[in-house]
Amino acid sequence: MPEGRRRLRWRPWLRAVHRDLGYTAVGLTVIYALSGLAVNHIEDWDPNFDNYEAVHQLGGPIAGDDAAVARRVLDHLDLDEAPTDVFRVDADEVQVLLENATLHVRTDSGEVREEGQRPRVLLRIANWLHLNRGKKAWTTIADAYAIGLLTLAVSGMFMLPGRRGLLGRGALFVLAGAAVPVLYVTLSGGP
Repeated sequence: MPEGRRRLRWRPWLRAVHRDLGYTAVGLTVIYALSGLAVNHIEDWDPNFDNYEAVHQLGGPIAGDDAAVARRVLDHLDLDEAPTDVFRVDADEVQVLLENATLHVRTDSGEVREEGQRPRVLLRIANWLHLNRGKKAWTTIADAYAIGLLTLAVSGMFMLPGRRGLLGRGALFVLAGAAVPVLYVTLSGGP
């Protein structure tokens, strides 16, 4: 090499960019990974809400019109929430609808069966982001994240030189990674 010319050492810069971009991507990757796992199994469970059922006993029959029955039940259960609706199902049952629960009140026995949902706060937020419910602004963030992942993938291929890098065993891993979706589409019959 002629004197005065220095060889550009690009791999240390590539490693630094890859490392810092990787650290930056960790938070979004965790959110997308958790949400992806949750949404992939949506037929097995509700990733946004925890559904529950509870039975309460008021200690005997409950008399009065529907509104009075609802007040007594809400007082007994220490619920400050105003019902969205109260109606009589039949002579012995009143339903009290709340924001995230339904109370099935047996006026003849005083039994209250509560069915409701509690939000799974962190997963619900992650799913909201993953499914792009935030629209325009989140689309920009998601696109930047996708570009960051592409940069990580491409820069990772060139971090090691020679046989330990892309020209050697790295090529085998790249081909194996690319083969997974190709084989799945081929074997499953595709779209």
